[in-house]
This record gives sequence, structure tokens and C-alpha cells, in this order.
Amino acid sequence: MVEINTEGKVREGSIYGQITSLGHEQLVFCYDEPTGLKAIIGIHNTVLGPAVGGTRMWNYASEAEAITDVLRLSRGMTFKAAISGLNIGGGKAVIIGEPKLKNEAFLRRFGRFIDSLGGRYITAEDVNMKTSDMEYIAMESKYVTGLPEIRGGGGDPSPVTAYGTYLGMKSAAKKAFGSDSLTDKKIAVQGIGQVGKYLVELLVKERAEVFITDIFEDKLKQVAKETGATVVDPNVIYDIDMDIYAPCALGATINDKTIDRLKCQVIAGAANNQLEDEEKHGKILLKKGITYAPDFLINAGGLINVYAEFIGGYNREQTYKHADRIYDICTAILNKSENENIPAQQAAIEMAWNRIQSMGKVKLPY
Repeated sequence: MVEINTEGKVREGSIYGQITSLGHEQLVFCYDEPTGLKAIIGIHNTVLGPAVGGTRMWNYASEAEAITDVLRLSRGMTFKAAISGLNIGGGKAVIIGEPKLKNEAFLRRFGRFIDSLGGRYITAEDVNMKTSDMEYIAMESKYVTGLPEIRGGGGDPSPVTAYGTYLGMKSAAKKAFGSDSLTDKKIAVQGIGQVGKYLVELLVKERAEVFITDIFEDKLKQVAKETGATVVDPNVIYDIDMDIYAPCALGATINDKTIDRLKCQVIAGAANNQLEDEEKHGKILLKKGITYAPDFLINAGGLINVYAEFIGGYNREQTYKHADRIYDICTAILNKSENENIPAQQAAIEMAWNRIQSMGKVKLPY
């Protein structure tokens, strides 16, 4: 229900209040009783092109939590695309519920909702969604990317996401330590899903001392066995002696409860929306002298991968070359942060908005 105050303005805590404050163009609610589908699609900004962003499936504690997540995630996609030089806008979708709800009918019904938007939103896989799920969605809509390689797609984008995160981490290490070498650095990776797992492999290859944690013990044991990484309890990951903290699970892990516990000089991970409060916690990190590699930049490898598929003629080698730019862009952001004494996240957002506003003078929203 929309809340209106006595002056006829939307209250800050209402849905329209959130949309207004974050600058969204559209929020779409999808419901299908026969399949049990409950989904929300957020379209943030389409000045640079149609909104592109993955679909995440999660058993949210409340619908309000799901709305907040899709709004923040889609906004992040706008910045991610803009700062990476991609000609697409930012969007995201969340499906509410346990992954076991997924079946052909469920996913194809979701595909029809996507198709009804006429190309304003193009989806791909995200948390708890696979390339095989995209195949079902693609049966009902052409506005899908992230398809399996056997279908001419780019396949799993996780390796490219991990690679970009790794490069961003090296750039941040250069700023903090004077060298981008990660050899012998103590690095704590929180969350070893697909991206986290590939990141750990890259770090171990460079002979870093890696600590890992996750809520799924079977994953922990498997990755520890394969890589030699040290397993740490999720409750103490913030307290260990480390050089670099790499959040690679869900967002908002840098918050009032954790920020003073962190014993690191660099934060660089693949999770989205790592700062619970961008302005407040960004300033605290700056004051503490902790180098923060903006999340929406260094985890952009996955978007770069699906964008390459979206424009046609997918080439894996060229995709990795595009992702190589993350290192230099991250360096430019960290230099701007230092020179202007502003949080790195703010510096990154300003750079992204500058491109959007510049293009907005010659283009209309999609």
C-alpha cells in the first residue's frame, strides 16, 4: 500500500518512496497462482540501453526485504554497466521462495512476464539460478542471456566474475601495500559459491594464505580439500588476522556490527551492495584507512560476459580482455578517492553517473 503524507507526498518508507530515492524507472510485480511464482523485476535506468541483470531466487524473510534487495541490486547494475563502458542499463529480478519450487512451468511462466516488458529488461542467471534455468525462460522470451555454451551462449559467467574480482583486489593491494602481489597475503573469502570458489583458486595459485567460510559445510570441506584453504567459522570471519577481506556472499556485511571487528587493510570481494549504508560506512572505511574496491566495478565480469553474448558473436578470449580493464578502472577510482578525500564507493558512483548523464544528452531512456 502506498503511503501519502499530509502534504500529498509519498512517505520515505513506502514503495514509491524507495523508488524515488533510488531513482528507478519501473518496478514490476509478477504473480502466478498455478505455479506459485512470486517475482519482482526492478528497472533502474535505461539511458545507455535496455536494462540487463540476473534473476536471483531467495527465500526472503518478507516481501519488503525482497523489494529492498531488487531495488538496490538493479541500481548497482546501472553503475556496473556504466563504469564498465557497456551500452546497457541496470535491472534485476528476484524470485521469492526456495529453489526447489523451480520446474519447467514455473520458469516458463516467469519467462512470459519478462517477455511482456518488450525488451526493456533482459535477464540472466544469479544466485540459485543456473544456465539450464535460462533455457526454460528462453522458451517463452528472447530477452534472455547467459545461456549454455551448447546453445551459443557464454555459459557460466562465474569464472569471469571471479577474474574481475581478483584484478580489483590486486589493484586495491597496490594502493594499500605498494605492490599488487598477493603472495603470502592473508585473505579471508566469505562465501564460496561459484564465484567464491573460482576466486579462491586464483588466490591459491598466487600463493596467498586463504581462509574460507560459508553457511554450507559440505562446500567448505570440498573447497578446502581441493585448494588447501583454511576453514573458518562464519561467526569469527570478521575477527581473524587478515590483510584482505573478500565478501562473496550476500550484501550488507560491512555494517555497524562488523566494521570495527575487521582487521584488514583492503576490502575487495564479489558480493553486491557490501556496504549496508553506502554513505555512512564508506566514510568510516575512509577514516580508518581501509582501501575499498567498489563492489559494482570489480564484480562486473559476469555482466561483461553476458553483455558479450547479448551483442552477438560471443568470444571468451575477448570477454576476458574486456574484463582486464577492471584493474585500471579500479586504480583510477582509488586515486580519485585519495585525491578528493571521498569514499571509493562515492568516487565510483560519480564516475558512473558522469557517463550516464553525458549520454543522456543525446539519448532517451530505452
